[in-house]
Amino acid sequence: MTARPNIVWLFSDQHRADVLGAAGHPVVCTPNLDGLAAEGALFENVYCQGPLCMPARMSLLTERYVRDHGVSTNRTAPAPGLPTVVQAIRDAGYHATAIGKMHLYPHLPDVADGLPVMRGYGFQEVDEVGGKLASGRVKSAYTEHLAEHGLLNAYREFVGARNLWRRGSGTAPDALRPAWTVAPCPLPAAHYIDTWVGDRAVQWIDTRGDQQPFFLWVGFPGPHDPWDAPAKYVDQYRDADIPLDSTRRPDVPADGPLTWFLEYFLAQSSTQTLTDERIREVRRHYFANVTLIDEAIGRILDALRRRGLDGDTWVVYSTDHGEMLGTHGFLNKMVFYEPSIRVPLIFRPPGGGPARRFSGMVEHVDLSATLRELAGAGDVRGSAGKSLAGVLTGGPQEDRAVVVSENFGFGMWRTERYKLVVHEQEQLPVQLFDLLEDPDEERNQVDDPGHKAALADLMRTYVQPFLAAAP
Repeated sequence: MTARPNIVWLFSDQHRADVLGAAGHPVVCTPNLDGLAAEGALFENVYCQGPLCMPARMSLLTERYVRDHGVSTNRTAPAPGLPTVVQAIRDAGYHATAIGKMHLYPHLPDVADGLPVMRGYGFQEVDEVGGKLASGRVKSAYTEHLAEHGLLNAYREFVGARNLWRRGSGTAPDALRPAWTVAPCPLPAAHYIDTWVGDRAVQWIDTRGDQQPFFLWVGFPGPHDPWDAPAKYVDQYRDADIPLDSTRRPDVPADGPLTWFLEYFLAQSSTQTLTDERIREVRRHYFANVTLIDEAIGRILDALRRRGLDGDTWVVYSTDHGEMLGTHGFLNKMVFYEPSIRVPLIFRPPGGGPARRFSGMVEHVDLSATLRELAGAGDVRGSAGKSLAGVLTGGPQEDRAVVVSENFGFGMWRTERYKLVVHEQEQLPVQLFDLLEDPDEERNQVDDPGHKAALADLMRTYVQPFLAAAP
């Protein structure tokens, strides 16, 4: 391994772990990501610390659980002064650059307004954009690019009508489309936001002249909704047999915290009109967006080879959280079912190596700790991460006994067999799935007498010690 390797962290938004050729998906086309997995390590059971953009991303940035960094929603401003993995890598002698969607602070009117925040996190060079929906109101180099080509107004009108979070904000209901609405973005594919981010990363690699090792974080805004992939990519899947998994809606209790939680996100999913055929159309467009991102990743990999950097660079791929894609009647994320919280993770070493697969459970914070160790960087104070660097260099994987994810006042603890969801303030168990008997998570056993002992053991062993510690 190169003594001071570059690190390119390719990072998408809302990529479900199983929608990957290397993960065995029967339809989606991801040759470049599959190529990375064929020359590196694919971790098959990786879990985000929170199934929402900012909570997940702040856990990656700080190597802390959500309750410990305090960013519980996309509107929560991070506490100043938290140490970050980027600072540690920068201090180890790396040039730290961010290109694309980062979403490491609440959206501001102009990404330039967030530059002091990003510098504080440790980035020395920032070329940031909002996500698909945020670009409907946030100014960036991308929106300036669209304005120069006379495309901005059409784009903003298109995404504005598809922003689920405008529901209940006074917007006329007939001005918003159902969550399952699919339509190609009204932009030529060359101007699509993920294409543009990939091209900016290629340009950065092609023009970089400094001999200092670099840490490059590339954030693709897709395949996050809206389901708007350019038509030529959707057409690749037009005749495909789109598979479904369980679309059985969860049982919603008559009252209690789980009631509002499930009802709210089912409503946000337009679940009453979400038919199987509509789910297939959403998936068709989602797969198309994943393929477009995969092509952009291919261009980035070509740029590394063209500049002679391939043999000196770790290439890492992951995402912030998953996507339900109609499973159990949900679109989007934020619930604690597997498609929402499990994410892809690939590490390809400099120059490539043998294909390896690991099935042990991994947390997002472990990814950050691994990046630090690969860079030879120092510790991050308060880190909950366990580096995988030893695994990547031939050692055995030390499996986590439990992984944790948190969201909207709820916490999830998943062991090899069980998944327990708890309302944290009340320490009230609200969902329990026996994944051995019920891998599709269709039967909530939280009130089942036959699982009383298992529930008590999970609470005593994992939940109560976690919540007893001060954030």
